[in-house]
This record gives sequence, C-alpha cells and structure tokens, in this order.
Amino acid sequence: MLADKYLKDELNKFAKYVIQQSRSNLSKSKKNVSKELYNSLGYEISQSGSTISLGFDMVDYGKFQDRGVSGTEKKYNTPYKYTNKMPPAKAFDKWTIRKGIAPRGKGGKFEKRKGLNYAIAKSIYKKGIRPSMFFTKPFAAAFKRLPDELVEAYSIGIEKQIQVNISK
Repeated sequence: MLADKYLKDELNKFAKYVIQQSRSNLSKSKKNVSKELYNSLGYEISQSGSTISLGFDMVDYGKFQDRGVSGTEKKYNTPYKYTNKMPPAKAFDKWTIRKGIAPRGKGGKFEKRKGLNYAIAKSIYKKGIRPSMFFTKPFAAAFKRLPDELVEAYSIGIEKQIQVNISK
C-alpha cells in the first residue's frame, strides 16, 4: 500500500534525525572515548502485517550513559541505581588507557592499573553517572514534531492509494 511507503519515509526521516543528533551530542561530550557507543547507534523499521514499527539500537551501556545512574551517595533522577554491587573494575582498564591515565611509581615507572581501575569503579559506585540525555533529548524534540508529519504523510499515502484505485 502506498500509505505504508510514506509512513516508512517519515519514520526513516525521524530516525535519521534522532541518530544524527545523538551522535552529534556524543561527539561534544566526554562519553565518546572509544567511539563504540557512537558507532553502535542505529535503527530498524519493520513491518508485520499492517503494523509498522521503529526500533533504535545501541550497545547496552548506552542507556546508562543517556539516563545516568544514581550512586550510593549522589542521586540523580534516573531509573537506574547502584545499590549493593559496584561496577567491575576491569571494565575501566581500556578506558584508562584511551584517556592516557597511567599510575606511576617511584622513579616515574608505570605501575599496574588494577588499583586505579578499582578506585574509579568505587568512585562511580558512590557518585553514580550523571545523565547526559544524548539520545533522550533529540528523541523528544523529534517526537514533538512527529505527529503532524506522520498524519500528513499517511493522508498523502491514502490519497495516492485512492487515486490509484480509482484509475484502475
């Protein structure tokens, strides 16, 4: 049906805008060290029968970077929180390397990062992760514009379908 094509086109525009703005927000933030989250952002439009759906994709930790996580001492307005389990210290190993953070001992020699990673994990456990809203803000902004565009696209599709059916 032609209406479905126009609906998909509008959903495609909506999704591209959200992804582009989210990537732009990540590029401006300090949360884009490895570019893994940036590169993982995507979307998929699927159709099952008469239902068309749009889904966004990102690595698992993206939702925590977007919405934030409350720590044990500092609280944020977020559905996620640390209660009794710290983030694993080894998760920060590659991050400390990319950031150029390396502990040095006497004489300026590099030491193992195990203690540093533990200190970072403990700090995040207590202070949490501040919400960046890198995805939520563009999604909300695009969603406010969406209904009028979708209604227009869907009505154009119906008009074209009626014209096609009349001409047959």
